[in-house]
Amino acid sequence: MSEGASAETIAAITGAPPGDLGLYHRALTHGSSGAGDYQRLEFLGDRVLGLVIASELFRRFPKASEGELSSRLHALASGETCARIAQRLDLNAHVRFGAQAISDGGRQSDNVAADVLEALIGALWLDRGEAAARAFIVREWGAMIEGQTAAPKHPKAALQEWALARKRRPPEYRLVRREGPDHAPRFRVAVAIGKLAEAEGEGASKQAAEKAAAAALLDRLTQEEKQ
Repeated sequence: MSEGASAETIAAITGAPPGDLGLYHRALTHGSSGAGDYQRLEFLGDRVLGLVIASELFRRFPKASEGELSSRLHALASGETCARIAQRLDLNAHVRFGAQAISDGGRQSDNVAADVLEALIGALWLDRGEAAARAFIVREWGAMIEGQTAAPKHPKAALQEWALARKRRPPEYRLVRREGPDHAPRFRVAVAIGKLAEAEGEGASKQAAEKAAAAALLDRLTQEEKQ
């Protein structure tokens, strides 16, 4: 197993030179490696991320209601947003996995990417303090906090909103099949909006397959609207 990302790599990602490199190695270690994992740091980083984004929204939008702030916070701190940022930073390339997790597609997992990003924030907060963690979050989330770039919505929520806006029946999901061994299952799910349209998606969990199906159907419906 590799020794982990170098100090130079961590500094390039976070914007701050690491003091305790071991903290960042823990943040970039998946449980399958047998060498500890990022879960405790993820727990901390999730709270740090929420606090920083909430305080930035509170400061930048003094006239926004509690409901508006909550809605924006939910989107900005969502797993989808975290995964997108983690992919931009190519974090999964630096994660230490066990061989089986790599075989099962760990390096392509959005869930792992999002978790690792939060763990990295936790490590940064412990190592360099609140100012460094805030600077990293503001740098990576800044355009979305200001609303210049939209935070991604979960495909299931976006599909639900599409149907509601057009007075259609809500999306209905059904499991098409489940394949593979227990340690590496594959699910295929179909989603339909009444008799209007249907699409299918696959994933390593039922939830991931539902997300893929919703994204496929939403893409099909929006493309049809443009024609």
